[in-house]
Amino acid sequence: MKLSAHRAGALTLPAPELFPANPPVAVPANPGETPDFRAIDQCLQQAVVRGTVADVVAMAATGDGIVYEGAYGRGDAAVGDAVHSGSVFWLLSLTKAFTATACMQQIERGRLHLDQDAGEILQELRSPQVLVGFRPDGTPTLRPARRPITVRHLLTHTSGYTYAIWSETLRRYQAETGTPDIASCQNGAFAAPLEFDPGERWEYGISLDWVGKLVEQVTNQSLEVYLRENIFSPLGMKDSGFLLNSAQRQRLAPFYRREPDGSLAPGSFELPQRPEFFMGGGGAFSTPRDYLSFLQMLLHGGEFRGARILQSETVARMMTNQIGELDVHEMRSVNADLSHSFDQFPHQRHKWGLSFDINLHRGPNGRSAGSISWAGLLNCYYWLDPTRQVIGALFTQMLPFFDPRVVELCGEVERCLYAALDRP
Repeated sequence: MKLSAHRAGALTLPAPELFPANPPVAVPANPGETPDFRAIDQCLQQAVVRGTVADVVAMAATGDGIVYEGAYGRGDAAVGDAVHSGSVFWLLSLTKAFTATACMQQIERGRLHLDQDAGEILQELRSPQVLVGFRPDGTPTLRPARRPITVRHLLTHTSGYTYAIWSETLRRYQAETGTPDIASCQNGAFAAPLEFDPGERWEYGISLDWVGKLVEQVTNQSLEVYLRENIFSPLGMKDSGFLLNSAQRQRLAPFYRREPDGSLAPGSFELPQRPEFFMGGGGAFSTPRDYLSFLQMLLHGGEFRGARILQSETVARMMTNQIGELDVHEMRSVNADLSHSFDQFPHQRHKWGLSFDINLHRGPNGRSAGSISWAGLLNCYYWLDPTRQVIGALFTQMLPFFDPRVVELCGEVERCLYAALDRP
């Protein structure tokens, strides 16, 4: 294993001595067998120098374990140090994989079924309404959905629920009715209607927040407690959850916003710490080290560190197309402060599994066809390549989402990782 922790003193072009020629590196157990990942170090270093990111952590693993861990950044006086693999990051939509895993555990135990009417579990889902339009006075017009919402619809974002960030229709509905956004962690957000009939198309939205409610209902536990007892603790993920303690707050990675001139301005970001519900679609925090443990569990077919989280057949199912002939498509932003429009694989057909984007063709930067991936709103990204047995992840804390420069950095890291693994 190669361990690289690098610290930079400023976001602008630093003096050469800020990046030592021989940074501290852990000695691998088998030096002759360890690939040379210095090209990834250079990518991360230059990303800070050029202002692509202020702080960044990248990690990678194979079936044999973690093979790369690198961090660069300017640090922050309020945090007390530069970021590292034990820094705490808000995951946003990286949370969804936790919630989907919890749901699949309940499916394995027979408490839920993929094609079950979710309204059998939650009364609020028994009579879903589809938004048809708005009257001249702004009053929304609704009609009953033509079919029930199933657990599968919720896990695959084919339920009809959307996000206001990428839906002008939902954005207007919230403004006209005073319905809170899901990020407020207020239960009133679940009053949002569907934008289309269940199963009609793929559209990213709040479905996994409903899945979190399903898990709570059938287990009679809060999502916070359930995830801790059934996923986090067994995997040794001590810094993952919905509620920060004081020590974790001290390790929060600093937040930045990309300004119109391309610079990065420090700011503040925190999800509600007295929520009305635990946001299964985006409310969790974790560390890069913890999240890699979770991804390694998936890579190993549901088992890691002696803990069996899912059956191997379940993991395989989660990583295969679950939306049939429907396609994942570009999400067009209607809120430029929070997100750019995004599509991980433009000009390619890609599918959705049970909480993952699946590229049908070889990725442009090295990952195999059939890899799974996703991202979080603060520009955190991961992929898992089951064919090559490779995991890669990159963590930052900045808005807007799908920042073009960060997306390019992710591609560079991926290319360097596969090049190093392929090098004799």
